Amino acid sequence: MTPTLRNGQSFAAGSSSSSKRMLWTGRALSGLAALFLLMDGTMKLFKPSFVLEATERLGFPISALVGIGTILILCTILYVIPRTSVLGAALLTGYLGGAVATHVHARSTWFETLFPVMMGMMVWAGLVLRNSRLRQLMPFVD
Repeated sequence: MTPTLRNGQSFAAGSSSSSKRMLWTGRALSGLAALFLLMDGTMKLFKPSFVLEATERLGFPISALVGIGTILILCTILYVIPRTSVLGAALLTGYLGGAVATHVHARSTWFETLFPVMMGMMVWAGLVLRNSRLRQLMPFVD
């Protein structure tokens, strides 16, 4: 006999709707993060004036933008492909860690410094919520 909840649904039915919500929440978080990161990488390739100004303020040569943008786009593409999503998330974590270090070194505002941390949290939260095997490895998620 399957245990039931107070509303008469079985635990299995409740977990199915819960897992669907987690999946779609994970997809939404992953999608938002991926869109932002792809936009950021693309901006580095097209070099609008505000990107050039920010690059100089952070102490990077303008000639580095194409390489930085290409790396960001490639890591993000790996993140959105299900088979390589964990590798992509790990590479994006390194990229975003470098962004934090750059902002600390440039004495940027707190928001500019912590924004890459928030993006990293969004990347991993989205991945954990959409990947049941990864959830099994995480001790803080049931």
